[in-house]
Amino acid sequence: MVEPDSSGYIRHGTAAFRRTNLALFAAGVATFGLLYCTQPLMPEFSKDYGVSAATSALSLSLTTGVLAFAMLFAGGVSDAVGRKSVMTASLLSSAVLVLLTALVPDWNTLLVLRALLGLTLSGLPAVAMTYLSEEMHPESIGLGMGLYISGNAIGGMGGRLVAGVLADFVGWRWGVATVGLIGLVSGLVFWRSLPPSRHHVRHPLQLRTLVGRFALAFRDAGLPWLFAEGFLLLGAFVTVYNYIGYRLLAPPYDLGQAVVGAIFSVYLIGTFSSAWMGHLAGKLGRRKVLWTAFALMLLGVGLTVSRPLPLVVLGIVAVTFGFFGGHSIASSWVGRRAGDAKAQASSMYLFAYYMGSSLAGAGGGVFYASYGWNGVAAFVAILVLAGLLVAWRLYYLPPLPGPPSPGTEPPIPQ
Repeated sequence: MVEPDSSGYIRHGTAAFRRTNLALFAAGVATFGLLYCTQPLMPEFSKDYGVSAATSALSLSLTTGVLAFAMLFAGGVSDAVGRKSVMTASLLSSAVLVLLTALVPDWNTLLVLRALLGLTLSGLPAVAMTYLSEEMHPESIGLGMGLYISGNAIGGMGGRLVAGVLADFVGWRWGVATVGLIGLVSGLVFWRSLPPSRHHVRHPLQLRTLVGRFALAFRDAGLPWLFAEGFLLLGAFVTVYNYIGYRLLAPPYDLGQAVVGAIFSVYLIGTFSSAWMGHLAGKLGRRKVLWTAFALMLLGVGLTVSRPLPLVVLGIVAVTFGFFGGHSIASSWVGRRAGDAKAQASSMYLFAYYMGSSLAGAGGGVFYASYGWNGVAAFVAILVLAGLLVAWRLYYLPPLPGPPSPGTEPPIPQ
């Protein structure tokens, strides 16, 4: 049996920490592989189904839009049913839906399944953040959240890479089916590895209580700003990845689908940046590190406008590095500030996060249709600049009230 340390919380360096991170790494691989496997296939959908770039983007935007709303209730359901059971059911049912997506005969059916995927996937991201906030020691949560988000990066990269490369050789359906099978295996690893909750007390799902906990999250001076950062982070990031494939498949590059899919492997940089920046923020303070993530993303967006392919790829790397680092910092900060409303604060952060993907990801198609890649880059730059301003506002955020009790450990920097 895996035990946490004597304080009852999971610390890095323990067997409980290793098992927790194996489980949540597998969950991140599955969740983001299943969610984003259609992103490199959008040009394929445009060809097969005769739809525009903006319409093809609905295969992702519709999923993230449903996911955003469903996650508002996922935390409350996990309060009543239990964290691990909700996350396990979410992973396994989502993998089955992606397997079915590989068999659909028409565009409308594909969109229906992708919308259902948003509903089933909602049981994992917000609940995983809550689980980490409840079970991890404060000194370890930054690293734990960073490692979980590293799994997200592996999944997002793997889903894009597998689907994109296989689409070139055996067709997009085989690519999607392969991602679905990987998700199924990851769900089983998660179920077997995750230690049960030790600090969660179940309570019935009551609408009035749920609304009160959401209201509590908005009384905090910092949480609404962190929700805004989630919207801007993923909105900018997804817009770049949604439409950069169209640019690279067209002149002057004329790259193949497999090569574009391989370029998306730069997503792997997120496995390093999320853990490294999360750990750095835990040492120096989140307010001192968050703004650098947006500055790096802004630099990356500027590089993607250049003509030489190596500079475009370097720009994608910079955007990816900054995004994962910023998300790691902001999401762990939400858990630190949420108090008794951790599940609802996590749900609200991820609601804003995925609404950014849905709204900005679809809106970027309008800019692409009217102004090409330069229009998309300008749109993303506005989102990133807004995020930089919010990070500057958070820099002056008052720390959490209350000095540490005698004999307790000093607070972790914010």
